[in-house]
Amino acid sequence: MDNHYHLFIETPCGNLSRTMHHINTAYAIYFNKKHAYVGHPFQGRFKAVLVQAESYALDLTAYIHLNPVRAKIVERPEAYPWSNYRDYVGLDAPEPWTSNSFVLRQFGGTMAPAREAYQEYVFRRIERNVPDPLRSATEVGILGDSEFVAKIRSDYLKDIPAGYDRELPQVNKLARQPRLEDIRAQSESFFGLKNRYSRKSAIFLSHKMTRLPLKDIGEFYDIGISGVTDICRKLRQELRSNETLAGNIAELENKIHAARWQSA
Repeated sequence: MDNHYHLFIETPCGNLSRTMHHINTAYAIYFNKKHAYVGHPFQGRFKAVLVQAESYALDLTAYIHLNPVRAKIVERPEAYPWSNYRDYVGLDAPEPWTSNSFVLRQFGGTMAPAREAYQEYVFRRIERNVPDPLRSATEVGILGDSEFVAKIRSDYLKDIPAGYDRELPQVNKLARQPRLEDIRAQSESFFGLKNRYSRKSAIFLSHKMTRLPLKDIGEFYDIGISGVTDICRKLRQELRSNETLAGNIAELENKIHAARWQSA
């Protein structure tokens, strides 16, 4: 497209970041040399969505191939030279690093009827103005049914560190957030109701382990936004010099992390 591109790729080695870095770097070198530019042709980090290919490959492929039509760059997808739609319908030979068999196999039969069926499938989507299939994947970063999402959570996310990691936005979406009620209950049980660290630790971990706004955390503990930030700042400073407290907070955090999976 004019300012971005889509790839539907399989990553058996789990090296997506390295692959995208290589692609974007190689293209930047080519583009800048050709046009005498400097800097990054693309802005920001790439966005990735995990796809349940067996169920959604057909919809996603058609959506990508119809992007130039929706953007009114061309009237029909075969008129756009920068996608592999023409390969899918037999107008061009495929590039050696691409494969269309996974999608076309879903129409059964031999290759020629499958190509015709795929072309008809794409045309029907134009007529019906089918919505973006990726829209449903925005919340958790996965295009798949509820069973598939649950399996990904169960198989791959149980051992991730507790808390909200701003470097892993997609994992944050998938990871189950502990409830504020549970954080407070765990902290009271761990330290005891009368211990001065019980409430402070609950507020500190509520901010660290959830994606909730400071306003929501403050309302739950009946304090203002500045109260939440002040408690977190002071406790963070104390943790640097108090190894016993730091160990207790880490242990409490792990208990909360484990409890959120056991209750799922």
